Amino acid sequence: MLQIALTILIYLIMVIPVGIYMYHVAAGKRTFADPVLDRVDGAIYKVCGINPKNGMNWKKYAISLVATNGIMILLGYIILRIQSVGLLNPNGIGGMEASLSFNTIISFMTNTNLQHYSGESGLSYLSQMMVIIFMMFVSAASGYAACVAFIRGLAGRTKDNVGNFFEDLVRITTRVLLPFSIIGGLLLVWQGVPQNFSGNVVVETIEGAKQVIAMGPVAALEIIKHLGTNGGGFLGANSATPIENPTILSNLIELYSMMILPGACVITFGKMIRDRKREMAVAASDSTSAATSKSKVRRSLTERMYGREGRSIFAAMGILFLIGLGICFWAESQGNPVLADAGLSQAMGSMEGKEVRFGVAQSSLFTTVTTSFTTGTVNNMHDTLTPLGGMIPMLHMMLNVVFGGKGVGLMNMITYAILAVFICGLMIGRTPEYLGKKIEGREMKLAALCIIIHPLLILAFSALAVGTPDGLAGITNPGYHGLSQVLYEFASSAANNGSGFEGLADNTLFWNITTGIVMFFGRYLSMVLQLAIAGSLMKKRFVNESSGTLHTDTVGFAVILIFVVYIFAALTFFPVLALGPVAEHLTLWS
Repeated sequence: MLQIALTILIYLIMVIPVGIYMYHVAAGKRTFADPVLDRVDGAIYKVCGINPKNGMNWKKYAISLVATNGIMILLGYIILRIQSVGLLNPNGIGGMEASLSFNTIISFMTNTNLQHYSGESGLSYLSQMMVIIFMMFVSAASGYAACVAFIRGLAGRTKDNVGNFFEDLVRITTRVLLPFSIIGGLLLVWQGVPQNFSGNVVVETIEGAKQVIAMGPVAALEIIKHLGTNGGGFLGANSATPIENPTILSNLIELYSMMILPGACVITFGKMIRDRKREMAVAASDSTSAATSKSKVRRSLTERMYGREGRSIFAAMGILFLIGLGICFWAESQGNPVLADAGLSQAMGSMEGKEVRFGVAQSSLFTTVTTSFTTGTVNNMHDTLTPLGGMIPMLHMMLNVVFGGKGVGLMNMITYAILAVFICGLMIGRTPEYLGKKIEGREMKLAALCIIIHPLLILAFSALAVGTPDGLAGITNPGYHGLSQVLYEFASSAANNGSGFEGLADNTLFWNITTGIVMFFGRYLSMVLQLAIAGSLMKKRFVNESSGTLHTDTVGFAVILIFVVYIFAALTFFPVLALGPVAEHLTLWS
């Protein structure tokens, strides 16, 4: 427990300065890197024919995002199909099969990184770099760009300009993802993660057997897969292998890489909303002929608001995360009663599928982080988690608001915040307001659609899987756990997470196509609807606060938000969770 507490404490210290830096990047304010990177960005704009001063409305921004991602999907698919060419292919990997190529390219462009293949045997180094690593940068930058545009819309500083997608994509890549990746990659190399272009090495073990040790640009992939909350891995066994994750320090580097940018996005949101409130306060005081002491006090109070809107969102996410982490750690610490009855000691907790060097504490923390921050990388096998321990990562992907990844978690939580103020407004008989804007029919319809899409994709495709022979053929563990395998696969796909209950035989035409569809719609439908919400709100007038205004920057609102999220999850997912992990837990402990 002390390991977990210290890890989280260090994270809270780190996330604030990173959030301030990201705020400067998102708001176009000056940073220490500008003298060098302004020239780099300028060269990119010139080569690509981009005019960063051309602002976009939400529709043009969304079209630019989807179209750019679509072109990259096509190019990446072609590379996967022809990767058998000799270029950067020392291990002689053949071209990828059509349905698997479809699934893989959708997976990595949507920031999901669900892998129905083993990286060391399924991809050439060319594909690892030009498709996998490249798309890890682009998909992460696209998600963060959409989040920044969404925040600009909520801040409402203009009526129809949420920024320029291509400028945001370039600035986030050059100022955030690339420098952080270089630093983190060097740290991983320091800890022993390979970074080379050598072929696989065959060694003789102590027992005299032959073993193949994977080589390649592992560190480069490892760092961006965590920083961009991408997931997946160079190897099939992922960060559970000593090649990708050799030490406890590399484990911490990967943990913080997953957590840092999603948390920083919340701080960025709070500071950008604070800026808008500060401008309004200044305008209000300047509109009078003489600045009174009362207006000065009001301005001072406003300027001291260090992103209070962000703090309430961060608090709600943090409480949801800690509740899930506590349950997962407790469940794994209890061990497996079946193994205990067989005479095997469970004093260390349930160690099946876990690395001894990490133990229950770091495995539970990594499990909760990777599914809360929708990264999808694993340092233990989730299929071997206890029923309740496995339910937590599944539930957090179903919620998709516990920090989330690449800015999308913040967008989802704000959608729930809009739902929360609407419900509270109905209770007191007032028009709901959020961030000084009235929430009316159009916003509620868009928010409802956005919230409903996620469970619809998970439950509808899970029903299809358990109701068809091709879907049932992939289940390797019939019964309650088999249903959990199916639910986890589609929850991971819809949440763009990418981890899996790896007992599922998922490299088939059925699973490749269905999960590909779920990943695509889970990514882009929600993102476009959320940009539409921001576009609708930014055109509205600000309304003055009154005694009946619900303040959304308080601890009370954070608690309301938590209850709204859990109630919605219970209404949509509890029946199927009762048939899967809950029933398995009751059977195991009976």
